[in-house]
Amino acid sequence: MSTNPPIVSTSSRRQFLSHAGGGLGGVAFATLLAAEEPTRRQGLPQPNAKRVIQIFCPGGMSQVDTFDYKPELEKRAGKPFDPDGKLQFFASKPGNCQPSHWKFRQHGQSGRWVSDLFPKLATCVDDMAFIYSMQSKTALHGPACFMMNTGFTLPGFPSMGSWVTYGLGSEADDLPAFVVLPDPRGLPPGGVINWGAGFLPAEYQATALNTKESENPIADLFPPAQYKAKSPAAKRDSLALLQELNSQHLQQRSGNTELEARIKAYELAARMQLSAPEVTDTSTESNATLRLYDIAHPETGPFGRQCLQARRLVQRGVRFVQIYCGAENTVAKKIRPNWDSHEDLPRDHGYWGQVLDTGASALLKDLKSHGMLEDTLVICTTEFGRQPGAQGSAGQGRDHNSGAFTSWLAGGGIRGGVAYGATDELGFKAIQSPTYCYDLHATALHLLGIDHTKLTYYHNGIERRLTDVHGHVIQAII
Repeated sequence: MSTNPPIVSTSSRRQFLSHAGGGLGGVAFATLLAAEEPTRRQGLPQPNAKRVIQIFCPGGMSQVDTFDYKPELEKRAGKPFDPDGKLQFFASKPGNCQPSHWKFRQHGQSGRWVSDLFPKLATCVDDMAFIYSMQSKTALHGPACFMMNTGFTLPGFPSMGSWVTYGLGSEADDLPAFVVLPDPRGLPPGGVINWGAGFLPAEYQATALNTKESENPIADLFPPAQYKAKSPAAKRDSLALLQELNSQHLQQRSGNTELEARIKAYELAARMQLSAPEVTDTSTESNATLRLYDIAHPETGPFGRQCLQARRLVQRGVRFVQIYCGAENTVAKKIRPNWDSHEDLPRDHGYWGQVLDTGASALLKDLKSHGMLEDTLVICTTEFGRQPGAQGSAGQGRDHNSGAFTSWLAGGGIRGGVAYGATDELGFKAIQSPTYCYDLHATALHLLGIDHTKLTYYHNGIERRLTDVHGHVIQAII
């Protein structure tokens, strides 16, 4: 059985240009035009979004301290969350009810509630749609990150970015279709598996850029000094020989997608030696733009630079960019290296809130000023939420909560200023329109012009898809 959906037929415009070109020149021209159009797009003929920027906040952002306002939690402050003693949180027994550590206020024409943790994002609420009823199947960081990225709690499944680039291809020939910008502190829980291609052909896995300012954007992209000393003719001959040897090697191993992907990666790398340094060099931006992203700030600047690079990447044709706001817990820091705030949430969320608030708000405003927000889908999510009951000896932390968290979307056909779903009066569990990653993924694919039930890949006897056997498009936020 074929693993690829049928190729979309060419338009009358392309037929006309092909006939007008005539001969081999016309065929070549038609081939170039066909490369512009995704060959696996299925479903909607006119997508709202052309590209995706996803911000991932590993560690578990607290919904009741950020976007999910719970007045009842304030009324019950200091009272036992579970007076009967029957509940068990992920790593602790429930403590007393703990309202938000930041005051909530209404913002924008929509009147959406946002805590004072995000004063800059609060100015963007009329462009944002909030899903208050997100849930996960697990409260473990690694599996929950896998689920949010791939739709499965087990490793080895293709990430959303891989599925999108498999379905739509790339708009750029000198940059990868799928790029990841990890937190400069390190990789997220679960590592590189979060953006792997799984069983899809290896060419659809992400290219991770080095987000440390002082280092090359991609490891080993540039040749060693002794190679640079060679003449241009010698370099061309070396590359031609390498291509011939690789081609012969591949012919004997036609089923090896990793080898084919590696050869394509080498070819792309040659083109990226010019494009990658340019796209990651933010010094060419205006002073006003650099101030917007707060690039010079020692704490918020690194994430601001990631967000600015994301805008520059999608501006140049990259299809899917994923930005990580936080790393793995193994990083030794006084401040938690991610949003996992078991002991001191005011300290940890206070730090990460400023980081996310500055970069994400700048990204939305910058995309809008460039006229790109309307066809760029921005998604911000975490892997699960946190409990409304206090945790820790000082009662300043919150335990994991897979029953409720908030995600938000903007641009790319999203209705701004709206909300979907709801949690109970304390923010403990989603009770209205419970929503999983499947629904978020289905909605994102829909906005990109893809029917999530038709974007499939035959693997081990099963027609696999990003949404497994689940998922519905959340029409209320479109």
